[in-house]
Amino acid sequence: MSSFASLSWLGVLLPLTLAGCAGHTIPNTDVEDTTDNRKVVDFCEEYRRAVEQRKVGRLLQLADPTYYEDGGNTDAADDLDYAGLRSYLEDRFAKTKGIRYEIRYRRIAKGRNAAVTVDYTYSASYKIPTDAGDVWRHVVADNRLELVPSGEGFRIVSGM
Repeated sequence: MSSFASLSWLGVLLPLTLAGCAGHTIPNTDVEDTTDNRKVVDFCEEYRRAVEQRKVGRLLQLADPTYYEDGGNTDAADDLDYAGLRSYLEDRFAKTKGIRYEIRYRRIAKGRNAAVTVDYTYSASYKIPTDAGDVWRHVVADNRLELVPSGEGFRIVSGM
């Protein structure tokens, strides 16, 4: 075999070998497969199912009493704390007849003060009543949940 042919195979095998050294990801995510990351994804899946089922009570159980959402801007008028979360969720869910909520987990990282940040892309389809009948709407966007440890699990402190 010529040295050129040997180099060609090296160019094919080296990337495959290096790819084998990279950590495995949790299926259908971009997140490294570790015990801690699986716990976070399992918790977030519980949140996702509660959104789909429009379970306000369950979402409030998943939220931490220190929950605070600033709306992503400097306008304090749209800020939301735990006390306002129930009415916000009830209002939003009352306006929908069905929800399909899918999450693609992109990154899990340690945040400040033992918090965990979960960056994800969601695809939300929801059916709303209109004068012309029920209409499905669709949104795809990025979001971040911030979680704090609580007992054996977590609580959401922002991002709902």
